[in-house]
Amino acid sequence: MILLYQQNERADLYQGITQSIVKAIEANPGKGEMPWHRDHGNNGLPSNPTTGRHYSGINVLTLWVQASERRYRTSHWATYRQWQDIGAQVQKGEKGTTVVFYKKLGGAQEELEAEINSKRPRYVMRASKVFNADQVEGYVPPEPKAKSLVEIIASAEQLISSTGADIQHSGDRAFYHRKEDRIWMPEKERFVGTQTSDPTESYYAVLLHELTHWTGHETRLNRDLSGRFGTESYAMEELIAEFGAAFLCADLGVTNGPRLDHAQYIANWLSVIKTDSRALFTAASTASEAATYLAAPPPTVIAPAAVELIELK
Repeated sequence: MILLYQQNERADLYQGITQSIVKAIEANPGKGEMPWHRDHGNNGLPSNPTTGRHYSGINVLTLWVQASERRYRTSHWATYRQWQDIGAQVQKGEKGTTVVFYKKLGGAQEELEAEINSKRPRYVMRASKVFNADQVEGYVPPEPKAKSLVEIIASAEQLISSTGADIQHSGDRAFYHRKEDRIWMPEKERFVGTQTSDPTESYYAVLLHELTHWTGHETRLNRDLSGRFGTESYAMEELIAEFGAAFLCADLGVTNGPRLDHAQYIANWLSVIKTDSRALFTAASTASEAATYLAAPPPTVIAPAAVELIELK
């Protein structure tokens, strides 16, 4: 089922998804654990078994929250028809989870004219209901291949090295210095484990957070949120970095445990996403873009064009 949302319906969709994630955050008051922190039982990014593709953006957060609340054991999600196409059947009475995607409007001629006239591409938001593999009969998910810590370290180091980022190890703070275009990290030996991460995994989770910040430099993705969020842009950038780290950790098999400095950001995050229901969508989409960039940095960088989301009348 695919739903085409008009203006008021889309606003309700933004609000509904935002409220579900805010509820998940507020379920652990005083703790640094977010609904996107994954434990050792996590099978990675949510994926569609009929297409082999991972979900991205706000859909990752939505499906993680639903999987956690409903205690689903797999990360496989597909529409009712897609499950039927591979010989599976959604069980009677099961409720789907809403995912969203954006469809470009216009044909090839309109795209060419937009490019010539330097116009922004136009998209319309659509939504679809998906069901987890635990909600269907006749499908046996493949056994996930557990990665050893050695494999995790190797894959993480390969990604980090491929970025070419300037990373210095010194002191007791982890941060990205935009003017220097440099990441500062404590030595690996300074990291301690958490309930969900050992010291090595904690190190990589923090470094991936800082690398997500690194992608925002004007020579890369040229991310400047000051116009969109004003004085709250700092909190939004932190939220983007958290999402980016979570997506990368899931993809690499690194457990994404809570950072020790989360507490100071949570109030600001909640303030932003409660007052602007589109903030989560923007942050998650931007984080997916950053994670994709880090996984396969281009040889030459061109700042992405802005996207215009039109209103349906």
